Amino acid sequence: MSLAVAFAAKLTPAHAELWGYVDADGIAHFAPTQVDGRFQPVMSPLSGIRRVPGKTDHGQRMLTWLDIAPEVKAVQPYLREASAATGVDAELLKAIIAVESGFRPEAVSPRGATGLMQITPVTAQRYATAEELRRPLHLLEPRTNVMIGARMLADLTRRFGRLDAALAAWNAGEGAVRRAGGQMPDIDETQAHVHLVLELYWALLQRSLGARARQLTMVAAPLE
Repeated sequence: MSLAVAFAAKLTPAHAELWGYVDADGIAHFAPTQVDGRFQPVMSPLSGIRRVPGKTDHGQRMLTWLDIAPEVKAVQPYLREASAATGVDAELLKAIIAVESGFRPEAVSPRGATGLMQITPVTAQRYATAEELRRPLHLLEPRTNVMIGARMLADLTRRFGRLDAALAAWNAGEGAVRRAGGQMPDIDETQAHVHLVLELYWALLQRSLGARARQLTMVAAPLE
């Protein structure tokens, strides 16, 4: 039987701006605010993808980086595979990876979150398949990391029924979302994280569709 995961809420862009820059090593950095002078607007909630006539189109350049950077291209096959297996949109996975690790598979946080999607060992044990658990899990390996992260996001979306709540649970834990009645918890860091992922996802969708949309309805339906 096929498993359908419906993102019931029809989402408009999150009420946050998206800022970013590409550093000298060719790595893109994103933030919900202008952290310092290097960060330039990629998107605003009012104007969508930023376009400045006669000037460098910074927003488009940042989004282009997500299409052409070697580290992004290397991950694309895993994004497509994970999307087909779980029903999670590949562009959503791309947005999460950009925010979580900047597409650095070697990234490890002080709390032990590892790899492209910043997966913890506990999460890996929960969402790994029986076959994967027969051997040591290598969360620095991109395919393993992406597959586990996609399964986690699909599961969180099933549990909470809303993409914003699922992303909040990804960031702050399922308990925080349950205590908030299945809604976005009143945690500044989590709200900023969710808004940043949604802004970037929205921008990627608009770019891939080639047209400005006013409303986003997301449905994930894994294959049988």
